[in-house]
Amino acid sequence: MLTPHSRRLGHCPKQCHLESTDTAHSHYSCCLLTLLSSACSTVTPFDSAALQQFPRDSLSNWLKHRHVTAALTVCPLDSSQMESTEETESGNHTLLTEFVLSGLSSRPELQHLLFFTFCLVYTMTVIGNLLICVVTVHPTLCTSMYFFLRVLAFLDVSTASTVVPKMLVSFLSEDRSISYMGCATQLYCVIFFGATEWYLLAAMAYDRYVAICNPLRYTVIVNARVCLSLVLLSCCSGNVVSVVQTAWVFTMPFCGPRKINHFFCDIPPLILLSCTDTSLYEKQMVAATVLVIFTPFCLILVSYACIISSILKISSAEGRHKTFSTCSSHLIVVTLFCATGTLNYLRPNSRNSQDTKKVVAVIYTTIIPMLNPLIYSLRNKEVREVLIITMAVLVKK
Repeated sequence: MLTPHSRRLGHCPKQCHLESTDTAHSHYSCCLLTLLSSACSTVTPFDSAALQQFPRDSLSNWLKHRHVTAALTVCPLDSSQMESTEETESGNHTLLTEFVLSGLSSRPELQHLLFFTFCLVYTMTVIGNLLICVVTVHPTLCTSMYFFLRVLAFLDVSTASTVVPKMLVSFLSEDRSISYMGCATQLYCVIFFGATEWYLLAAMAYDRYVAICNPLRYTVIVNARVCLSLVLLSCCSGNVVSVVQTAWVFTMPFCGPRKINHFFCDIPPLILLSCTDTSLYEKQMVAATVLVIFTPFCLILVSYACIISSILKISSAEGRHKTFSTCSSHLIVVTLFCATGTLNYLRPNSRNSQDTKKVVAVIYTTIIPMLNPLIYSLRNKEVREVLIITMAVLVKK
């Protein structure tokens, strides 16, 4: 457990007691000592006072030439261990060259079962969403709602493809390492596709609002140009969010353990590896969560408040049910997406809930992309009819 003092200096895997007026220098020495000590089962004694006498810029070289040799004499490292402790220094940041993903489960007897389970889920996700893309280009489904549905299917496949293939490899291989740039790229893609999909759901809510509250002008208001503009706006917003979040995370220094307690590179487990005080980042993370999730969610709520008001004005119960059924699928997806995103990112630095965050992450990266085609196809009569026709044509061929 980290003390408030050690947390303020930034946490290393082990506590260091270095007395110095230069806090940054002292903490830098702490990190280097910890890395050397963690390489051995028997800790090599180091003179902390001697470290204080060296300038910060030459401290790393001094340790390299004088104490690394001693450490290796006590406990020689193989090539894989040498690579794991290799670091590059840039300014005040100590960057690990690679990370190791802990995976979804550490129990060996479950690895093959998990592999076949998620392989099936991923296959269903790809096939289901590709069918949605094919079916919604049918001439009878050339409306803005189905255009948004095609984009949603593409985003679902992209999200799953960013996470699942690497996870499947980790089930069958003992090597769960991921490069520094690979981790940054994966984080960028996960945030980009997730944020873009959330903004797209807000655009789809606006589409439903116009279709129900102003049906006579629906094709005029939500035309092809407006649809394309809304999709591009969603992508641009998602890109901005992703670039900012990824840049903030990977400008933090990482020292100490390189093991990410997750099955992919995500923000909450990554900031736990930082050597610096992350309280400011955690505050901006909460602010970003509110901006990215709750701002579109409020727009969705306003749209559905107007929709429900219009539905209640319909005299017949059958008419009300038919009108609301066109929105029910969208509401289900919005609820699932909002719930999982809120649970995962509102408390980014909660150590006790990392296993819970893994379950939540499984839901929004694999389960929701698989369910979306089922939700939209099984609850939509027009999609079901075209899907049956399409399948019949494919069977005949």
